[in-house]
Amino acid sequence: MNQDILKTAKQILDIEAQAIMAMKKRMGKEFLLAVDLMCQCEGRVIITGMGKPGFIARKIAATLASTGTPSHFLHPAEALHGDLGMVTARDVMIAISQSGETDEILKLVEGIKKTRVPLIAMTSNRRSTLAKRADLILDLGVTREACPLNLAPSASTTASLAMGDALALSLLIKKGFKEEDFATLHPGGSLGRKLLKVKDIMRTGKDHPLVKKETTIRQALLAITSSRAGSCSVVNAQGKLLGIFTDGDLRRQLRTNGAHILEESVGRHATLRPVTIHEERLASEALNVIKSRKIDELPVVDKRGKAVGLLDIQDLLKAGFV
Repeated sequence: MNQDILKTAKQILDIEAQAIMAMKKRMGKEFLLAVDLMCQCEGRVIITGMGKPGFIARKIAATLASTGTPSHFLHPAEALHGDLGMVTARDVMIAISQSGETDEILKLVEGIKKTRVPLIAMTSNRRSTLAKRADLILDLGVTREACPLNLAPSASTTASLAMGDALALSLLIKKGFKEEDFATLHPGGSLGRKLLKVKDIMRTGKDHPLVKKETTIRQALLAITSSRAGSCSVVNAQGKLLGIFTDGDLRRQLRTNGAHILEESVGRHATLRPVTIHEERLASEALNVIKSRKIDELPVVDKRGKAVGLLDIQDLLKAGFV
C-alpha cells in the first residue's frame, strides 16, 4: 500500500513538472508583450481568480508587489458587489481560469469593459470566452490535472504559479530592480536584513561624535556622553579618520594614569588606524568584523577615508542581527 502511495506521489510530481516544461516551450511573443504591458502600467497590476486559482492569484500579486510592481488581488465575486471600484483605467488585469469559462471571472470581465483596462488571460483554453475577450493570452496548456481523478486543480495551479513567478521576476530584471530596492520593501524580514548596508543603520550627525586629535580627553568624554555613543572618531581638518577613542579606553587610562589624563589630548591615547568598514558594505559583514575582532564600536568611512558614521553592536542588535 505504501509503495502504491509513493508511486502515485511521484507520478503527480512528474505530471506537474511536465506541465511547466511544456509551458516553457510555448512561451514567446505573447509573454514578452505581457511583460511590456505590465512594465508600462501606470497604476497597479490586478490579479484575479476564483477558488484555487484565487489563492495562486494572491501569491502572484504578493510576489509582484515585493519585487517592485504595485499589485493587488481582486476577488471576482466581491468585485461584483462594490470592489470593482478598486480598478482604474491606469491598471492592468490578469485573470486566471484554467477553463476560461469561470462564471465569476466572465462577469468581472464584463464589468471592467467601461474602464478599458487591458486584460491578460492566463488559461489553458485559447478558444474560451475569457481568451476571446482578452488582449493577451498566456497559454498554460494544461490538458490534465495531476489529480488521479482529474478534478482537483493541481497541474494547472502549479503552471499558473510558475507563470506568475516568470512574469514577476522578468519584470524585476526589466525594471532594473536592485538588492537595495528589495531590502527597502522587506525591512522587517530576514531577507531584508541580509541586504541592509552599513550606511542604512550606522550612527551619523549628532549621534556620531567627531573630535580633533588636539581635543582634550575631558572634551571628548563630553562629546561621547552628549551623543550617547560608546566612542568618538578622531579626525583631521578634512574629516579623514585618524583613530577612535572609546569609553573603554578612558577606563583603562584612568586606572593606569589617574584623572590627570583628562586634560591630555585625545590623540595621544586614541587607537590610531583602527579597524574600519566602508559605508557600502553589508551590515552582516560589519557584524562579522565586530565578532572576530571582539570590539563594540566600528568606525565607518567612505571611499576617501572620511569618517561618515559609527556602528555600535547595539545598532546591529536593534536591526535584528544579534
